[in-house]
Amino acid sequence: AESTESAIGSAAKSSALAAKLSIIRNKIDSEYVGAVNEDDLIDGAVKGYVAGLNDVYSEYLTEEEMSSYTEDMEGEFVGIGVYITKDTTNNLIVVYGTIPNSPAQSADLKTGDIITSVDGVQCDGDDYDSITNSIRGLEGTKVTLGILRGEEELTFEIERKTVEVEHVTSQVLEDNIGYIYISSFEGNVADQFKKAYNDLNSQGITSLIIDVRNNGGGIVDESLEIAELMTDKGQTLLIELDKNGDEKVIKAEEDKTITMPIVLLVNEYSASASEILAGIMKENVENAILIGDTTYGKGVIQTLYSLTDGSGLKITTNEYFTPNHNTINKIGIEPDIKVDDYLYTGTLDLENDTQLQRAIEELKK
Repeated sequence: AESTESAIGSAAKSSALAAKLSIIRNKIDSEYVGAVNEDDLIDGAVKGYVAGLNDVYSEYLTEEEMSSYTEDMEGEFVGIGVYITKDTTNNLIVVYGTIPNSPAQSADLKTGDIITSVDGVQCDGDDYDSITNSIRGLEGTKVTLGILRGEEELTFEIERKTVEVEHVTSQVLEDNIGYIYISSFEGNVADQFKKAYNDLNSQGITSLIIDVRNNGGGIVDESLEIAELMTDKGQTLLIELDKNGDEKVIKAEEDKTITMPIVLLVNEYSASASEILAGIMKENVENAILIGDTTYGKGVIQTLYSLTDGSGLKITTNEYFTPNHNTINKIGIEPDIKVDDYLYTGTLDLENDTQLQRAIEELKK
């Protein structure tokens, strides 16, 4: 009986929606003086419908947006190679990093730069969903960005190129300390991490720094695959909660291969899959400590559905918790050692990066 009532309720809501859209369409047809693009009307209607969830992580993706999104996940695209985030407090679009060897890095875009316009069109946080497509385009064409850096207004004209995304960089620091930076958990980052670690290990490292600062997340399974390298077989990695209140417990299925002392560097821009890794390492990796600032606090998972016309629907389907069932969403993860007075530019800076300095100091003990 309950499912029948639910079906009747859904049908009534659908009928009310169709009736309202019909009224609006009739007014457009009879009164609107401009040109009408049918595809834009449909996309706009669906976008608004999903936006009505009031969930910043759920969205409808047009066919073009879906194509760009899947390119990101595959690790290669045409653009300038800039990472952006939405500052929800001030409704701004902020640069939080650039891809190594990308046009954005060559142009000297910096972490903290605020994008104020694209090709002369002003933008703010409300344009976040569409701004990526505005910046991307055909290889060889140029895009002009208006940038606010501190109080200075700057203009950058940058040529679009094919950008190959390497999510992992690594090197050996002093005292045989290995350093691996993970910029995102998209693409085949777990394989990239394993290769980087094996290369460092062959050079005789005795401890390891893993840096996920400014890493906004990505594919959950990539994060779990990396975490499993450092977690005892059978230990809990993640707890997922679905809409019906059912919990799924994900556990490590392989023996760990990394047993040396580890520091995980985090900051307020470490989000989602980064926080999954942070929660596992804080609670279930005895040889690891977290250093930095409290993480972002995105503890929900989105599922991406491909629609038959090439568009997509990304909606929040699960909340996740740390192995000890601690909440991450809107709270974040506190580091074991807090270093919140720091300068991080998105590049390795041994002289000025106080969080990195503290990590090295701890591993020297």
